[in-house]
Amino acid sequence: MIELDLDVEDLVGMRFAVSPLMETVMSLRIPLLPTYFVLQMPWWRRVHGELAGVDMGPLTALVGVRRWVPDFLTPRPEVPVPDFDAELELVRSTPPEKVAADIKVAHAGRPVPDALCLDDPARLRDRIADLLGQYWEAALAPHWTRMRGVLEADMLYRARQFTRGGARLLFADLHPAVRWRAGMLRLDIPAIDYRADVTGRGLCLMPCLFVRGVAPPISASEPPALAYPARGIATLWETEPPRGDAALAALIGRPKAALLGCLDRPTSTTDLAGRLGVTPGAVSQHLAVLHDTGLVTRARVGRVVLYARSDLGSRLLS
Repeated sequence: MIELDLDVEDLVGMRFAVSPLMETVMSLRIPLLPTYFVLQMPWWRRVHGELAGVDMGPLTALVGVRRWVPDFLTPRPEVPVPDFDAELELVRSTPPEKVAADIKVAHAGRPVPDALCLDDPARLRDRIADLLGQYWEAALAPHWTRMRGVLEADMLYRARQFTRGGARLLFADLHPAVRWRAGMLRLDIPAIDYRADVTGRGLCLMPCLFVRGVAPPISASEPPALAYPARGIATLWETEPPRGDAALAALIGRPKAALLGCLDRPTSTTDLAGRLGVTPGAVSQHLAVLHDTGLVTRARVGRVVLYARSDLGSRLLS
């Protein structure tokens, strides 16, 4: 059980962020636990053939017996969507003694794998950073635009939840392991037990594509952060659009009916184009009409515009 004390200022200063490095590190667990990460396996089947030139041994060895990863590999983002290379530089600047300590903690008292020889932690740190860069380029960078769209859509949804119902509604909808009561955020996580004051350090919430439960730092001394499963993971690799009702397609046209069926969550133009197998320009034209007629809403998150069905659009679809 982890307990985080939050006061009013902590709630006011609470923020969301997306971390490409977090996604990269957490995705290392997928091939090790394919029956656990079922929703993420379509991604792995697509990319594993591109990893022939990457030495995966040291990377997969980072994952501990409890699916933990060393804290120094998941630094808390200081901006909403940091650059992967900038995050990797933070890893390279980690003191060698912290590298060794975090690896030992992640393996929970078990022997550290030979692939992670701790005789020279600085050299190991740099080797891991190099391999993570290669792995990112081969496995995640080609798909990052679509991944980022799903993650930013989740942030928009959570922000709306917080606006509508405050911290109570936000945390109630985050994950079953998260409980909020009277200024205390409780995380039901096996084998991790600490209580920490968030006061003055802020709490960062991070949607993640490669987690099933919530993932806070292992150590209480780390800056307070919480990765949680992003909404829409199951649809991330869909290529077949939902079938529109024939009557609706006859009314507004098949392309617009298909788009309306896809917009059950905030989604970017690029993501919609990938699912429908058309160009982003064609999607934009249809979205403009759907927006002008009040069937979809839109909101900007950073550099991305996200679209979702309006209440009117949902009633029409049903």
